[in-house]
Amino acid sequence: MVTFLPVPIPSKIVCVGRNYADHAKELGNVLPTEPLLFLKPPSALIPHAAPIHLPAVSQHVEHEAELGVVLGKTLHQASEAEARAAILGITCVNDVTARDLQKRDGQWTRAKGFDTFCPVGPHMLLVDVTCDLDAFEILGRVNGALRQHGVVREMHFSIPRLLSYISSIMTLYPHDLVATGTPAGVGPLHAGDQVEVEIPGVGTLSNPVIHPPETSR
Repeated sequence: MVTFLPVPIPSKIVCVGRNYADHAKELGNVLPTEPLLFLKPPSALIPHAAPIHLPAVSQHVEHEAELGVVLGKTLHQASEAEARAAILGITCVNDVTARDLQKRDGQWTRAKGFDTFCPVGPHMLLVDVTCDLDAFEILGRVNGALRQHGVVREMHFSIPRLLSYISSIMTLYPHDLVATGTPAGVGPLHAGDQVEVEIPGVGTLSNPVIHPPETSR
């Protein structure tokens, strides 16, 4: 039986950069030799159907369709097998990014940390150790047009490898969220767009894109 639950609020959101070869290539980057990690603040979270606000300080905001892993157990210095067994569920994540600020700053906190820059949902698919994580697909659409398509097996670092690696640096707690990287095809978002992240069998996360209320026009 397939079971869906609401996505819980995490204590932290750990994200992975350049985990698909084609995405690294499209941005002119090489694949990392170790997982490339960054954080998004929980204040960036919004649910399905809530609007993404375009910050006035950025002229180039992009979508990044990703598979999100929700933890069900505490992980610290975990093996890959322990990490795999700790997964509670899978959900859709949009790692919204102010690309111009990312390039300007040289580090990614501001570019990826704005309020509304982490849509998640619409729900979480519960999984167990028998689930084939490598078979999940990730699709990204803007206004109904397909822009991104990837499969988990194409990741540079597998999901258990990522979780094990992260747990060697910081303790992961139940309900923490790990965004596992985006496939090629990222592109700009504009006010009036509708952006979707779909994981077949999990659901479709859909959010409108707007100027924030104080700069609406």
